[in-house]
Amino acid sequence: MRRKIPSSTALIAFEAAARHGSFARAAEELSLTEGAISRQIGRLESFLGVPLFERVGNRVRLRPNGERYAAQVRESLERLDRDSQYLMGQPENAASLDIAVTPTFAMRWLIPRMPAFTRAHPNITVHLSQRIEPFVLAGSGFDAAVHFEHPAWAGMRTYPLLQEVLLPVCGPTLIKKEHRTVSLETLPRLHRRQSPDAWQRYAESVGITLTNSAVGARYDLHAMLIEAALAGLGVALVPRLYVEEELEQGRLVAPWPQGEAVSKTFCLVLPEPIGLTTGPVKKFAQWLLAEVGKVGAADVACDTRPRLHE
Repeated sequence: MRRKIPSSTALIAFEAAARHGSFARAAEELSLTEGAISRQIGRLESFLGVPLFERVGNRVRLRPNGERYAAQVRESLERLDRDSQYLMGQPENAASLDIAVTPTFAMRWLIPRMPAFTRAHPNITVHLSQRIEPFVLAGSGFDAAVHFEHPAWAGMRTYPLLQEVLLPVCGPTLIKKEHRTVSLETLPRLHRRQSPDAWQRYAESVGITLTNSAVGARYDLHAMLIEAALAGLGVALVPRLYVEEELEQGRLVAPWPQGEAVSKTFCLVLPEPIGLTTGPVKKFAQWLLAEVGKVGAADVACDTRPRLHE
């Protein structure tokens, strides 16, 4: 079936005119005449069978359907531009991967380990993009995702990786070392904005009482919580796997129990089983699972068999 796609020349002219709100300024940007811009947009409107601009004397104004279409065209052109530049920047015989990943996992766990993958596969470039919420992998432009287990991965193969077990941590100056059993009730607590009930669930899971679990500063990312704890601003409830190094160095302390009951599982999400995958995706998947195998047993997901989400 033949695709119904307007000419790229017409789309570029339309996007520029929509962005500037002026045919003349679009013509100046694209080094064309105003008449050429007008003709391209006229052809686009004829192709679509829909008027995109209102013409009032010498002025033009986007119609409501033109505003929506302009936003969609702009997004498509920007994506095509990025993809083209990525391809132009690839050496001959090289390959690339686009992986969606949660931001703190990327910063605190994955990226520090990526040099090992680069050394093993110098011809594969891995592009990482943050995705905080689960999404539909098919048609997203991503080759794989590293995210939490979630029903959104319906029809995909998921490989459990690590457990995000929450642990309260703080800077050593916040508590006196001779009183490591200091009550969380008396200390400032820090919160992740997307999990406003995390402290309450943690308290219930370990059998302690917090009279007002919601009190305290809020941050968007676990990475921000960790930095706040290091700065001595309070106690942060964060995944242990992100702070192992700081705990070993004594930059953070954790005199309280882990919240085993409030843990979540990270997984590798693929469109098909690793055994049926080829090329860069298979190499990345095998490397990632091997890296997980090097992690302490407390953080590794108990069941590492692949799962098909239906």
